Amino acid sequence: MASVHSLPSIEERFEFTSGAKQKLLIGGAIGLALVLVGAFLLANGSGHEAAAAHGGEHAEGAAHAGNWLTRIWANIWVNAVYFTGISVIGMFFMSYNYLAEAGWSVVFKRIPEAMPAFLPVTGVIMLIVFFLGGHDLFHWTHEELFDPGNKLYDPIISGKQGFLNTPFFLIRMLVYFAAWYMLWRVLRNASLQEDELGGTSFYYKSIRYGTAFLVIFAVTSSTAAWDFVMSIDTHWFSTMFGWYTLASWHVSGLAVITLTVVTLREMGYLRAVNTSHLRDLGKFVFAFSIFWTYVWFSQFLLIYYANLPEETIYYRERFSGYGGIFKAPFFINLFLNFFFPFLVLMTRDAKATHSILKVACWSVLIGHYFDFWNNIMPGTVGANAGFGPVEFGFILLFACSFIWSVSTQLAKANLIPRNHPMLEESLHHDIP
Repeated sequence: MASVHSLPSIEERFEFTSGAKQKLLIGGAIGLALVLVGAFLLANGSGHEAAAAHGGEHAEGAAHAGNWLTRIWANIWVNAVYFTGISVIGMFFMSYNYLAEAGWSVVFKRIPEAMPAFLPVTGVIMLIVFFLGGHDLFHWTHEELFDPGNKLYDPIISGKQGFLNTPFFLIRMLVYFAAWYMLWRVLRNASLQEDELGGTSFYYKSIRYGTAFLVIFAVTSSTAAWDFVMSIDTHWFSTMFGWYTLASWHVSGLAVITLTVVTLREMGYLRAVNTSHLRDLGKFVFAFSIFWTYVWFSQFLLIYYANLPEETIYYRERFSGYGGIFKAPFFINLFLNFFFPFLVLMTRDAKATHSILKVACWSVLIGHYFDFWNNIMPGTVGANAGFGPVEFGFILLFACSFIWSVSTQLAKANLIPRNHPMLEESLHHDIP
């Protein structure tokens, strides 16, 4: 057991250096250049094959897939949904730790605390994309589908009009981002005030508002998944899809938290983080990789066993639709999100080893990008999907922007919450 005399100083300030900013700006510039080059190539021939030639329910989105601009909108949407999830999971992680009155995570609490600052960025981007490209991404936005006198009338989609209509969709989206962000601001401000003034009042305030967030997120995490992802395949639905998306967001957010802790330790920060903290973070990534797989397999098995055409179409398109272009990403997703992290993080020592944690976390982050890509692309761009300069460019742009946002927040306060009531427990966190 560590003694008080062996504890490092808790006074640490993260410096977001000009060199780090320059690297992120260069990365963003490279990303933008790749997007522009990719858009030029798509507009001049490589993105004009019409996916409408393929049969199946996705004549829905396929009619629009011949437009190269659809692939641009779809890529922005994939990245925005992915980074929205990672950002809000920072708030989710803080909230359930507050509710459990857990002390072990206090020494690195500033990292999940910094992540939700990116929510306004993705929220604005998603609103813009919906206004400019919503018709290309969401089949249900076409009014003729709801007119019984029109030859394009769709009785199934028309039956969902009470939920899937543009005004209500926009209201829900605004509510999601406003509720998540405002509750995060309350917790963030309470944390900063606690640093300056001490006492326990801010801690108990954080428990109350963290609990409120969990109640709200219990509903909005599922409805956001229905809106942002499942409504793209308008005919198809799964009662497990909300849990499935939350599991994907959660393990991705945990991977970001773990990767950031490891990176900061290697830079000389977070000296109070010990092997027990790392091992527990490794356990989280390991456990929730398994949980995601459990939800994934449960959803797949129920649909496979029931063998109903209106349900199986979702997987048939990803196995054999559009010339089979989604089959490889489908299985890459499984390998990166389950088999690889499961095998790599299985041993006790592996969960506290920097290099292994980094490899496992990168596997999870890449794998769950594929997860969202594979959920969104078939219903939006169909046969015109692929991996090229546009895809890599948008990943770089979003990743650099997210890292900039987190780094900016980390630089605003002491890296370790100096007056947190559970700090002493966290400093002595030691699991033999």
